[in-house]
Amino acid sequence: MIALQITSMKPFMSELLTGDAFDIFLLEEATLTTAITIQIDGHVNVDFYPIAERTPELLPYEYQPWSEMKGLCFNLIKGKRTPLYFKFVLQLKPDKMKAMLEKEKLSGKEASLKSLVLTIKYDGGKAVLTTGSSYQTFVMDKTADVVWDRQISKYLAMKGISFEIL
Repeated sequence: MIALQITSMKPFMSELLTGDAFDIFLLEEATLTTAITIQIDGHVNVDFYPIAERTPELLPYEYQPWSEMKGLCFNLIKGKRTPLYFKFVLQLKPDKMKAMLEKEKLSGKEASLKSLVLTIKYDGGKAVLTTGSSYQTFVMDKTADVVWDRQISKYLAMKGISFEIL
């Protein structure tokens, strides 16, 4: 697990809320504090959809894709005043996680690895991104965590998002 502090807020916020850099993630949960506090549970409510649409092809994820939620979050944040606080808990899409593990020659690890997480917290002045992982069971081997930490740093740098490791 590593913590990365964003060093240039405006480009980061633009990329987060209107760009595509974070579209590889699903939204697990969000908390936004402006004049009021809004909490979003990113679980897909399957019962909302007609039975014919409840297929893995039409509803492939447990959580809503960030690409479909960032517009809502942007509308809740935008205004004359900056938000007091927000927190987004994002999960790397399962297919992206599998591809990353295969690229790093760690295929087979996804059986015990439930998700790779990126938590973004903004406190009114600075944004800090923290990596994490969730496993199905206890594991001694944390190689996937180390790979995730390295890959997210590379990915952010590739997308032009400036940060410093805390």
